[in-house]
Amino acid sequence: MVVNIPVPGRSDTPRDTTLTLTGWRRFVEAPPPRMDLLPVDAWKELSEEERDAYDEQRIDYHSEMIVVATSAVRDVTHQGRLLTLLNRREISARRGLIVSGPSTTGKSTALKQLGRTHELKVRQRHPGTDRIPVVYVTTPPKGSPRKLAVEFARFLGLPPIKPRYNVTDIADSVCHVLTEARTDLVLVDEIHNLNLATSAGEDMSDHLKYFTEHLPATFVYAGIDVERQGLFTGVRGRQIAGRCVMVKTGRFPYQEEWKGLVATLESSLRLHRHEPGVLTELDRYLHQRTGGSIGSLSHLVRAASLTAIIEGSESITRSLLERVPVDHAAEQDAQVSA
Repeated sequence: MVVNIPVPGRSDTPRDTTLTLTGWRRFVEAPPPRMDLLPVDAWKELSEEERDAYDEQRIDYHSEMIVVATSAVRDVTHQGRLLTLLNRREISARRGLIVSGPSTTGKSTALKQLGRTHELKVRQRHPGTDRIPVVYVTTPPKGSPRKLAVEFARFLGLPPIKPRYNVTDIADSVCHVLTEARTDLVLVDEIHNLNLATSAGEDMSDHLKYFTEHLPATFVYAGIDVERQGLFTGVRGRQIAGRCVMVKTGRFPYQEEWKGLVATLESSLRLHRHEPGVLTELDRYLHQRTGGSIGSLSHLVRAASLTAIIEGSESITRSLLERVPVDHAAEQDAQVSA
């Protein structure tokens, strides 16, 4: 029997990091993950080889699944888009955005969705132009101005940085390329690595300020509880605080939005024996297991889905969920609330 497996692509194809221009563009252009289940009769008639291929494609699908449009994602996207419009004709100090919250609360996801939305809108307004509307970098841990400049250069795919190049040389080259490419949104993740209480952190902050002053772009930062990490201390910190709007992410309370998130994830499952509504009925249990963290919830559901495929049960039950570990922080929260 010949069966057309409904998902293109190969599971062994490595995914480019979004920290390079090529990887970022593939992320922006990638369609939402899609997977159609075979009819039951066709599924039962698959040969062993066809079943393996079909399962591998479902594993690929569940390892990614969908990006849930949480209130945090919507808020970050709205505020970020608003600031890019406000800054479009600004020639002095441009306003920025800081996304702050605990780990696994969707900060990086929101940051990337803002960048993706903005780039697609720029492409729509300026079709056929060779622009680089968005740059996405991370703040290097225990970094230096040179390391930060290298992150920008690496994203752009500039030639390898020679040891003899000083920080200003690298920064000037980066600013020249980004200005020519009409970059108007710069996303800086892991900003909690910038500690203004240290001399290295002060130097890197000054260098980041150099970029903000030499690039006609809106800067958006994301990090773990940045207001507690010393980002707003001292003169430099007050300057950052005075120029940036803050959006906070957090763990979801057990309310309607949480129930909606669970229902959305359940609707995206592609399992042959899963009874619709099982996860929705377990929404309180899922909240207790994950502490209301969207990242932990996504991990738990996706891992349970993969287990159901690998073990052949084809359904998610509470007993299966209890066998799937989540991150240590969520496990600790669950023990406290139990």
